[in-house]
Amino acid sequence: MRSLSDHMASYGAYHRDPRNRATHYVGVPLIIFALLLALSVPRWEGLTPAMSLVALGGVYYLMLDLRLGLALLLPVLLLLWAAEALAGWAPMLAWAVAAGCFIGGWAVQLLGHRLEGNRPALLDNLFQAVISPIFLLAEAAFALGWREELRKQVASRLRMGDFAGAGRGCTSRF
Repeated sequence: MRSLSDHMASYGAYHRDPRNRATHYVGVPLIIFALLLALSVPRWEGLTPAMSLVALGGVYYLMLDLRLGLALLLPVLLLLWAAEALAGWAPMLAWAVAAGCFIGGWAVQLLGHRLEGNRPALLDNLFQAVISPIFLLAEAAFALGWREELRKQVASRLRMGDFAGAGRGCTSRF
């Protein structure tokens, strides 16, 4: 399994412009909510596919980084709670809201990539969509002065040029 710093450097090479990153702080939660909402409509004895997705994702994020994984669980569980509540109350409305959030989330992120002048990372590696939530949380931690060692590891990987060609024409924040 690749380390968190490896994933972050790969993802970060496509997200160097602060405007692009800012759009992802809106777009990624919208997309996560949309997926959880759509997966909360089907129910089997009180369980939903959304619950399974959160459990599997939670285990993966905890394996990547215990502290960030635990911190990420709080907002994801809040999104799951909201999705489950809406889906249980009005399934047809849930599908419409999920579609709107999904389209809106991608539109905001694509705007960010347009501003940066590059293409989304997931066009080269679909797994980058899984990395985006923990990347954004780690970036917030870096901004607060936390996780300095991880920030240095990511910056070192980006400076080594392991991700040449990604995020063309952008200057690094690291």
